[in-house]
Amino acid sequence: MNTTAVAKERSAAAATERRARAKIPGADTGIEVRHSVCTICDPLTQCGLDLYVKDGRIVKVQGTAGNPHNEGTLCSKGQALRQYVYHKDRLRTPLRQVGRRGSGEFEPISWDEALDTIAARLNDAKAAHGPESVVFYAGYTKWMRPFLHRLAGAFGSPNYLTESSTCFRAMAMAQNLTFGMPAGPDLKGSRCLLVWSSNPFYTNTTLARKLLDARDRGLKVITVDPRLSPMATHADLHLRLRPGTDGALALAMANVIIAEELYDREFVDQHVHGFDEFRAYAAGFTLDRAEEITGVPAAKIVQAARMYATAKPAAIMPSASPVVHQTNGVQNYRAVFALVGLTGNYDVRGGNFVDPLSWLYVPAGFRSREHEFCYPRPDSEMAPPIGADRYPVWAELVDEGQAMHWPHQVHSGAPYPLKAALCFGINYRMWPGSSYMAAALEKLDFVANIDLFMTESCRFADIVLPACTSVERSELRCYPERWAILTQPAIAPLHESRSDADIIYDLAGRLGVDDPLLSAGYEAGLDWILEPSGLTLAELSKHPAGMPVPSPLAPPERKFMDGGFKTPSGKLELVSGRLARFAESHGYDALPTYRPPKYSAESTPELAADYPLTLNTGSRLPMFVHSRTFRLRWTRALRPEPMADVSPADAGRLGIVQDDPIRISTPRGSIEVKANVTAVAQSGVVHMYHAYADADVNSLIEPDYLDPISGFPGFKGLLCRVEKVVA
Repeated sequence: MNTTAVAKERSAAAATERRARAKIPGADTGIEVRHSVCTICDPLTQCGLDLYVKDGRIVKVQGTAGNPHNEGTLCSKGQALRQYVYHKDRLRTPLRQVGRRGSGEFEPISWDEALDTIAARLNDAKAAHGPESVVFYAGYTKWMRPFLHRLAGAFGSPNYLTESSTCFRAMAMAQNLTFGMPAGPDLKGSRCLLVWSSNPFYTNTTLARKLLDARDRGLKVITVDPRLSPMATHADLHLRLRPGTDGALALAMANVIIAEELYDREFVDQHVHGFDEFRAYAAGFTLDRAEEITGVPAAKIVQAARMYATAKPAAIMPSASPVVHQTNGVQNYRAVFALVGLTGNYDVRGGNFVDPLSWLYVPAGFRSREHEFCYPRPDSEMAPPIGADRYPVWAELVDEGQAMHWPHQVHSGAPYPLKAALCFGINYRMWPGSSYMAAALEKLDFVANIDLFMTESCRFADIVLPACTSVERSELRCYPERWAILTQPAIAPLHESRSDADIIYDLAGRLGVDDPLLSAGYEAGLDWILEPSGLTLAELSKHPAGMPVPSPLAPPERKFMDGGFKTPSGKLELVSGRLARFAESHGYDALPTYRPPKYSAESTPELAADYPLTLNTGSRLPMFVHSRTFRLRWTRALRPEPMADVSPADAGRLGIVQDDPIRISTPRGSIEVKANVTAVAQSGVVHMYHAYADADVNSLIEPDYLDPISGFPGFKGLLCRVEKVVA
């Protein structure tokens, strides 16, 4: 070979090496781009992923530019996806506990042995105590929920439970009690957005970008939040209320709107039930009283009420959890949603618009048979679900048992015993008084848990199965932008991990349930669910990065004009007929009455004397979703140790500076963390992120500190004491 040829060959090899180092796809580098979705945050994001794969391994992660939802962007969690997928803590093989439950002593077993054991133990519990003695639980994973729900019903158990027993469902209950049908904010045509304790800059970055675009188009924003959140910094008006006083603030705004005759009289006269009673009740929330309760200046309350009521169309953007994580949470949010009815902004473009859900909590412009799929048999053929006696309105409005009542029923054995559980991604630290839930898991005869990692909760399982991540499986997702995607595995499942859906369908066969759709398999089930939409798996498979929904539905406005509202009165209810039925038996108020948190300076002044600060748990951080990214080097580096947010004023009074060790105490116990002194925290309020194994803030909360209507925990409104830890 001559010198020139050698030089060219070396140059080409060097160019290929440079391209490989730059992770540029091509035949020469052996790198291929495959499409998937990120489900670390779920279910309202599922950002499209471009995965650069070489030799079966992901070497680079980017957002899919052609995905209309995330448009090529990724948050900090998505950027760390490779650390998530390839983490050393990934479960590798099915495991059987060989020590005492909770000891964490396991031995590897085969998939067949593991699945046969699970099926046998669940069927044993069914034979001895009835199918209702078995719980089917889905944690933060959401993509496989319809399949698990169907398996529970086919097995005969009413006890399909999810982590939505602390997320989203109570907010939806408040909307259902008011409107009969939940309605989300329609940003495109809105002139004013009332953001009530939502912070999409941390929880839904794709929505945050759309909000900023709408601000540029002239949208006025009012933010209600105890914290000085990023959303609050982008607002025209920030109402910084005390935690748990949302109902009082909303009622005071309603009082201004009614007194100044800013309400939509025609809508109220024709479509609202209970206006006179509501008006009389709201009149008691004068500006002086509201300012005293909430801490929001009276002038700001008036300004917000006028801005929202006069800028039609206007919308309210709720959040899944903060408002309803109170002991009066449902009633507080009912008062907030009453503002939608007063102003006639329900089911109109630019207001709170009813866009029917398509699949997995997302409206995407097509109909599916998801609900029908989840119900292979009627409720009448099964026992009442967990919590139905204590939370009857929950049982009427929510298609699952109330998981917060699960440990109480395990310990009491009433109204029937609970003996076994099949869990997907359970985290016992999600429960208030988390040790009480851990004790309940120990008390069960049998527990199986499916997860990605060997978590603390896995230690309470008899059998542990390794699940794979979203990039190792196929799943159906859709987007509000009228887009759908059926992913295919970008890489083979790591180790011996399997898809949750494959595990469910395999167990259905071993359990011997008589169910044609479960027998037909995962893909046949999806095609059956999608049949009304016109979409098919065959067509979706031709578009690995997703495709537009063909001929998407365009729901009309004011759908209530045809058949009324789905409430007992047939109208938008400011006085709830459903709650009124349980006034005597459960003490529910038909009006959206305001009550301060059960433990607060107003309710328990003697307790507040010893515990003078409000403890607010669970406020989001941008790099964490519960505990799912605690393990990742990049995200954990942003807050490597458990910390509590303390205001500068409180820190100064307590002699605390940044990073000081502090002790947070409640009557139930204490934890030690570091202080993060920040103006984000309101004076008098301590904010602590949840789910740390070494600083479990939920252990400080009583197990029965719950909203009496929804059963939601009062995570964001109880009393505590903070003191500096002196070595």
